[in-house]
Amino acid sequence: MICAVYKSGRRADTYLFVKKRDVFDEVPESLMEMFGTPTLVMIVPLSKRTHLGIADINKVKSALAEQGFYLQIPPPQVNLLEQHKQELALKTVALKK
Repeated sequence: MICAVYKSGRRADTYLFVKKRDVFDEVPESLMEMFGTPTLVMIVPLSKRTHLGIADINKVKSALAEQGFYLQIPPPQVNLLEQHKQELALKTVALKK
């Protein structure tokens, strides 16, 4: 199985995997509007790979077979200030015991 990978023209670190280069027939129109102008990044032979960057290769293959596309979005950003506050609160509780 070979697929084409496109990066979004509107959203950073967002990629769209489709079965064939420049064929977006199976991608919903609303998704294409949100995605913006797709820019080809690479053609990937999925059958010769055991993993992909941050995407689960089995989920990609399954989505391509079932719906004709796979959308990879970046993981949510961690709010470092909130994380620090929580760690401080845990340390304070531990010191009180």
